Amino acid sequence: MRKIIHIDMDCYFAAVEMRDFPELRGKPIAVGGRSDRRGVISTCNYEAREYGVRSAMASAYALRLCPDLILVPGRMAVYKSVSQQIQSIFRQYTDLIEPLSLDEAYLDVTDCQFSQGSATLMAAEIRDKIFVETGLTASAGVAPVKFLAKIASDLNKPNGQYVILPQMIPEFVKTLSLNKIPGVGKVTAQKLADLGLHTCGDVQGFPDAILLAKFGKFGASLLERAQGIDARGIYPHRERKSVGVETTLAKDIVTLSQCQSVMESLIPELSKRVQRSAKDRKISKQVVKLKFNDFKQTTIEHRSDEISLTLFYILLEQALERRHDRGIRLIGISVGLNHEDNNQKRITELKKAQLDLGF
Repeated sequence: MRKIIHIDMDCYFAAVEMRDFPELRGKPIAVGGRSDRRGVISTCNYEAREYGVRSAMASAYALRLCPDLILVPGRMAVYKSVSQQIQSIFRQYTDLIEPLSLDEAYLDVTDCQFSQGSATLMAAEIRDKIFVETGLTASAGVAPVKFLAKIASDLNKPNGQYVILPQMIPEFVKTLSLNKIPGVGKVTAQKLADLGLHTCGDVQGFPDAILLAKFGKFGASLLERAQGIDARGIYPHRERKSVGVETTLAKDIVTLSQCQSVMESLIPELSKRVQRSAKDRKISKQVVKLKFNDFKQTTIEHRSDEISLTLFYILLEQALERRHDRGIRLIGISVGLNHEDNNQKRITELKKAQLDLGF
């Protein structure tokens, strides 16, 4: 049985700002873009959340919910620097660390002998060290499997932790709402609700064949999660699956030529990012994303082994067919990366090493 800790910093970007600028403490603040430039909230503190402000919300709408909201521009270099401090604390306990973002990570401490081998005590120590070294609070979840550790880290926020012991799993998952399971969004939750499925206990009593027929691969995963099963390990070196760039527009646009002009301006930055972060990887597809002025979005993709402006144009035209008289507020383009390339590279290097050794 593994011992997994999920560490999640509390309102991370906003917490860093309140630490560095004490005058912001106790006031509703959000890190994000300016409302007059169609900015979006990156994160907000708990005072702002009491007004209904949330991440990914338009800054202008957030200000309508909370007129006293203080918008703070992001300082990504600072957030990355603090994240490195936090990562160094993790490494004092284990090398099996899977970062999910700057402010959260999974740790496998199964074989760690600190704190008498207790994952509960280790999680508490890690949180204490984070506070001493950075002045920030973190929440933690401890469980034998990844998805339950992630769910647990949210149960005693902020600045708390929750432990799910192996013997607690059957009872815990029985009443667990399906929308708590990673991957179950609003659309999927509604489809499950239409079948009368609201909790993991409901899934346990539902015919497997129907669930598999309606949801396929996801249905199989859901059946496992409903039983508290998650065989995924910790992956310290996660391969990047895609590279992209997007821009939120100052004003809505509606015509194909306007969209093409914006897209052309994104191509150089996309090429630069691919060269910088995935130069040894081949691409597998191109993707165009549009977000409309009702905040709904659509994506169109097609297989491709090179960045082609012509293909992006074609995908853009297809995406625009879904506009239905709505204005466009955001355009994004991205490429999927072929993860097999690195595997093949390692195989080639191994064969070369064997030849060098005379095998």
